[in-house]
Amino acid sequence: MTPTKLITGPTYAEMLDPSKIDSDIRKKALKIREKDPLDPLNLYNISWKDSNNRIYYEVLPEALTSVDAPVVVLYGKEFPTGSHKVGATYSVLIEKAIKGEVDPSRHTIVWPSTGNYGIGGAWVGCRMKFDSVVILPEEMSRERFEIVTGYGARLELTPGCESNVKEIYDRCHALKKADPERVRIMNQFEVFANYRFHYSVTGNTLIELAEIMEKEGIGNGRIAAFVSAMGSGGTIAAGDRLKQRWPGYHKIIGLEPIQCPTLFANGYGGHDIQGIGDKHVTWIHNVMNLDAIMCIDDIETKMGLQLLTEPAGWRVLCDRYGISEEKVQKLSQIFGISGVCNVLGAIKTARYYGLGKDDLIVTVCTDALDRYHSVMAQMNQTCGSMDETEALVRLVSIFHKQKLDWIAEGTRNSRNRWHNLKYFTWVEQQGKTIEELNAQRSQEYWEQQQSEVEATDRLIEVYRKA
Repeated sequence: MTPTKLITGPTYAEMLDPSKIDSDIRKKALKIREKDPLDPLNLYNISWKDSNNRIYYEVLPEALTSVDAPVVVLYGKEFPTGSHKVGATYSVLIEKAIKGEVDPSRHTIVWPSTGNYGIGGAWVGCRMKFDSVVILPEEMSRERFEIVTGYGARLELTPGCESNVKEIYDRCHALKKADPERVRIMNQFEVFANYRFHYSVTGNTLIELAEIMEKEGIGNGRIAAFVSAMGSGGTIAAGDRLKQRWPGYHKIIGLEPIQCPTLFANGYGGHDIQGIGDKHVTWIHNVMNLDAIMCIDDIETKMGLQLLTEPAGWRVLCDRYGISEEKVQKLSQIFGISGVCNVLGAIKTARYYGLGKDDLIVTVCTDALDRYHSVMAQMNQTCGSMDETEALVRLVSIFHKQKLDWIAEGTRNSRNRWHNLKYFTWVEQQGKTIEELNAQRSQEYWEQQQSEVEATDRLIEVYRKA
């Protein structure tokens, strides 16, 4: 069978700087953005930047964080699927497709996920004309299931919640065994294109953001810490780029749920910070570069999201703490559960390291409330509705007084322990070798992965011209 001509999208360089996209294609993509969100031209809208090349970010008010260090969030809701994970899914698929490893005329693409990666896979895979299957745990939010099927993919549900990734792997193996010639697994926890998207695109976007912040009188032109909860281990790769830019200064802080403290305590358990804390250490996570692990309570993240997205919380933030109504409404539109988790981790980071007004902390809001209405409805049933008194209590207890417990610094011994945990998933279960695992101890291994960005871009450019 003759391979199908691929539908391609942007290079890594174009995702970082959309002004590098052919001007006619860029204009058409921007025009189709609102008119037809399912048009494949929207692949060219995968970026942290808007139509004027301005970065999607928000500076959090000190009245919310209560720390001197400025906290800034990149927010992903403006990406084509409402989450920056679509950048990782596109990168994973385009790298494999451009090298001839997958073909829409012959292969079914399987996206193992606990949420936004699967949503991104459904959108990207179907836009690139691949038969696409998304695997999700059955306890994820109802909205996730509806979005996946709405994008044209099929769903496979596995037992459990956010942290039940072993069950997802088992389903992948079963699907592959049933049709080995057709099924191809796009494993976000293993495939380095996920890492490369965040190292190259997210990381370099943040370097630009630090310069913008300095011009606005915020920070000193450097980023003191990048804070990110780990799901696939992709987003936190941005920290590797930042540490190269500011060696000896920048810190990479990883976050986990208290209810599933895998790196912190070799722990396990179910939790509801959807998108993170998957009960194993991913293959693409450079734990030897991690400066600390901090754990966040999943109930606090959901209570914090209610504070930011419900009228009682808005009144407290505006009337009692003087935050502008415009700012409060903007915050209500850019946060999901994991975004609140990341901000609580940023507050913890500022307090633990004693960071001050010049020490910029950056984190990410992966998605927004549209994925969690059912979760918030369940919170109201179990915890009761939130009035202004309760909103004030939450602001003070969860944000202003975020505790300095559940923190483990990245010493030589702890980094070795974090690395060694990969053995049980990747060597015993997923077929990696000891030699491959040992190679990951060296930063040269990760630099080699980073160096493939330019080669991939050249392959895409050559394919376009063919």
